[in-house]
Amino acid sequence: MKNKKILLIIPAYNEAAGIVDVIQKVEAYRQNCPYQLDYLVVNDGSTDNEEEVLVKNKINHVELVCNLGIGGAVQTGYKYALKEDYDIAVQFDGDGQHDIDSLPKLVDPILANQADFTVGSRFVDDSDSEFKSSGARQMGIKILSSLIRLLTRVNIKDVTSGYRAGNRKIIQQFVERYPSQYPEPESYMYLIANRLRIKEVGVKMFERENGKSSINFINSFSYMVNVSLSILIASLINRKEFE
Repeated sequence: MKNKKILLIIPAYNEAAGIVDVIQKVEAYRQNCPYQLDYLVVNDGSTDNEEEVLVKNKINHVELVCNLGIGGAVQTGYKYALKEDYDIAVQFDGDGQHDIDSLPKLVDPILANQADFTVGSRFVDDSDSEFKSSGARQMGIKILSSLIRLLTRVNIKDVTSGYRAGNRKIIQQFVERYPSQYPEPESYMYLIANRLRIKEVGVKMFERENGKSSINFINSFSYMVNVSLSILIASLINRKEFE
């Protein structure tokens, strides 16, 4: 598997306080990694001193001239993965929430051709994650999961998880189309419409120690309304495309 090229796409917005620690953990993991594992930090127009920190510590990165949001930052990473001919691209948060030791659970099903796309989940039986998020957010996640299941008959429990991996088919699709505002839940509508194989796997996650989330998550009523509408619209668009 050493000949398989895997890229960690690490979007980071104002993560100067913690990004070095995240990369140090990635570098330590790479020492005994069974794959060719690289990473790319996407500095999403940060307003703190993140760029200075990245340059000073010689961290591989690209700097966006303005803030594109999580969707634009992640799509930048997918464009890099396609250009550099990676076999698998993995979305990996720059805030320290994702456990690098859980990486095999994400990439092994893809390498074994059991899935095109994997979702790192806190809510499936084989997850050993003690951190599950707040009760309000968990309820919001369940609502979004139920909506996607109602529209597609596909059950994905951790629909807002940003710890995800895809093969070359996924890389190509996300280069061509990747949601900008609510990328995690909305993107499943595109994947399912294209009959791509999705597998949810248990991973460990941590509560973030530094920085501030780039998205007002499920504790916001407006977020729930807007993301639900985006899922419905994506469902209608995809249904029309495949008629």
